[in-house]
Amino acid sequence: MATEMTINGVSTCQTAGTEKYEKFSFSHKPRKTYIQYDYRDVDGTLFSTVKPTLEECRNKRDEWLRTKAKEVQK
Repeated sequence: MATEMTINGVSTCQTAGTEKYEKFSFSHKPRKTYIQYDYRDVDGTLFSTVKPTLEECRNKRDEWLRTKAKEVQK
């Protein structure tokens, strides 16, 4: 699979507070399409996921951010 999201296995999402995503599909029947999603948080940590839709990716990111915020408050 050709991708612009990684170079030598390293995410190209380097700017804090930004996201990158791309659609890809498996060649198996039936063909399923997924979104590869990276988000670089403002503190520099990277969140990555693969889900069927961009909305699901962003929901998972938001859940991750809420969990991080709770851990900081402890």
